[in-house]
Amino acid sequence: MLEVEDLRVAYGRVEAVKGVSFSVAAGQVVTLIGTNGAGKSSTLRALSGLLKPAAGKVVFDGARIDGLRPHQIVARGLAHSPEGRRIFPRMTIEENLLLGAYLRRDGAGIGKDVARAYDMFPVLTERRRQAAGTLSGGEQQMLAMGRTLMSRPRMLLLDEPSMGLSPIMTQQIMATVGALREDGMTVLLVEQNARAALALADEGHVVETGRLVLSGTGCGLLHDEEVRKAYLGED
Repeated sequence: MLEVEDLRVAYGRVEAVKGVSFSVAAGQVVTLIGTNGAGKSSTLRALSGLLKPAAGKVVFDGARIDGLRPHQIVARGLAHSPEGRRIFPRMTIEENLLLGAYLRRDGAGIGKDVARAYDMFPVLTERRRQAAGTLSGGEQQMLAMGRTLMSRPRMLLLDEPSMGLSPIMTQQIMATVGALREDGMTVLLVEQNARAALALADEGHVVETGRLVLSGTGCGLLHDEEVRKAYLGED
């Protein structure tokens, strides 16, 4: 579904992503793991059009999307839930969800998808008229994911969904990602919690200083000695 070839991203003279290539098959969860500043989030931002690639090619569902504007990429079926959640704190939960459907004009379908978001995250239902900024970090992450799903994407880019969350809430968010995969969703996941990400992923890639240095199945990387030492805190 997604093919990334020799992707390069620069901030002025500083190259943050240095020729990254990988692919994501339909229905897979693929994860990028690595330390802060490795280039993971920059990769996602380039894929979703928030950053213009300095070089390389991005093909989504058979068509090139590098160079398209973010809303055009969303319209193609690729949606990005950003790092830090980026909800609108003074707007209600329901208003935040509806903003995720800003490209759509099918009122009945939008209503069904709002109901689906509440089914997926029941804690949001009773607070639908509440300002989103009053939610806990975990609840805000649920809202951010629900908002992203409102565009009816075929593939999700999830950036650090467990950041700052408790172990129990992290478990809930990862279970939601697994449930989305069971429903046929394709997911590219950037995640600091390498253990949780690799346990969930079909495939994984280790990113260091803007380059992919190791790739394999999620299970294989989870049991790789170097990965265990560097990213799982094991000797």
